[in-house]
Amino acid sequence: MQRNKLTPHGCQYDAFISYNTHDEPWVLMELLPELEGEQGWKLCLHHRDFQPGKPIIDNIMEGIYGSRKTICVISRRYLESEWCSREIQVANFRLFDEQKDVLILAFLEEIPTHQLSPYDMMRKLVKRLTYLSWPRAGEQTGVFWQQLRLALETKDGPAEENPILSEVQAL
Repeated sequence: MQRNKLTPHGCQYDAFISYNTHDEPWVLMELLPELEGEQGWKLCLHHRDFQPGKPIIDNIMEGIYGSRKTICVISRRYLESEWCSREIQVANFRLFDEQKDVLILAFLEEIPTHQLSPYDMMRKLVKRLTYLSWPRAGEQTGVFWQQLRLALETKDGPAEENPILSEVQAL
């Protein structure tokens, strides 16, 4: 797959994937095959798409602003990571700056709201945005993938006008 072509929406990528390296097996075994393989989206992943030799923060900025959306794969490890914190800060700034539906939160594990308290920005985002939750063991993943596809398909209008995500249950 060529990485220099633009998506039909004029961006280099459909989505920048923000995740902790401890969650990389899930990203590579679940997310990547489904979103790029099955659904045909063009994703920006730091391990393959960041330009070597360029400052990491510059790669993050280019990845997020060069993508229509940012998908944050949230786990406890994600919340503890300095680089993940920087990625979600940039994505949140873009959300605030552009006032567009550009941020998708996907929780890999259940994290009670009181555990989000030390992560003030994440707690505020969870209060403002509807988010997706990866099913527990034994539950079907079809609805998760369908809702993620619908979230990626939504136009880049104002964040509060996304009718698709309003149907997703919160934690």
